[in-house]
Amino acid sequence: MRIEQPTDEALKEAAAAIRAGRLIGMPTETVYGVAADATNPEAVLATFEAKGRPAENPLIVHVASIEDARRLVSGFPAYALTLAEMYWPGPMTLVLPKGPQVPPETTAGLETVAVRVPDHPVALRLIAASGRPISAPSANRFMGLSPTSAEDIEPSVGDRLHMVLDGGRCRVGIESTVVDCTGDRPLVLRPGMAAIATEAAAPSDRRSPGMYPRHYSPRSPLRIVESLGARDAGITLKVPQNPLQIRLPSEPVAYASELYATLHLLDRCKPPEILVEAPPTSQDWAAIWDRLRKAQGS
Repeated sequence: MRIEQPTDEALKEAAAAIRAGRLIGMPTETVYGVAADATNPEAVLATFEAKGRPAENPLIVHVASIEDARRLVSGFPAYALTLAEMYWPGPMTLVLPKGPQVPPETTAGLETVAVRVPDHPVALRLIAASGRPISAPSANRFMGLSPTSAEDIEPSVGDRLHMVLDGGRCRVGIESTVVDCTGDRPLVLRPGMAAIATEAAAPSDRRSPGMYPRHYSPRSPLRIVESLGARDAGITLKVPQNPLQIRLPSEPVAYASELYATLHLLDRCKPPEILVEAPPTSQDWAAIWDRLRKAQGS
């Protein structure tokens, strides 16, 4: 896996690779993604193959501005525009009726497209330099743990990439909030750290990535528990009792930022299982609970 600093020269090469239909490891504020030209069916299919991702799972398309998003859709309700103006650039994805330039491979055959403006300078520079909307699912094998640093990209995925642009540790640390904006009111398809007060869609509705009951899983089995024993490996909110217990912050934004990196670190130690002390259950922890339950497979 070739990791490069995002110099002007590296970005120029990466942009040319995107235009040529190749895959790039791209940082965002949420997680690292497998970046490809979202309007190129062959590049999109290569993305699915690199990840072992089922074709029924739509991709999120990353653009540089609201104006660029408008070019990809056939409708943009007023409430969706309000959300875009409030949260973009940032970890908020909007599902909108797709325009004709978005191929069915990108949307898993759906008549909708998921789109967002990422809040990371390297991602925005790559989008601008390539002149393409960029699909960028997380740079891990399907159902695996998403990487929040270049080094945590799974080698089996990294070896399929022309290069990885190293943008440092991802600030948000878990995937974006996804909101269905095709009806009379917004519906949350996947919770994230950009929270809005609205109802959630049915869990079986796969108009968005991240809707499977098992996802975001480390290789070691993960289990949510009330507390860790003295010999357990895992994540705690209390004082660690051994070197394989890692204490995360008791505030949800900081916890989310460190969650995947910590799970990668623990996973490399190959414990029999990773135990995670149950965090608080207030609404501001909802996205973290979503990721932990899916990592556990329940």
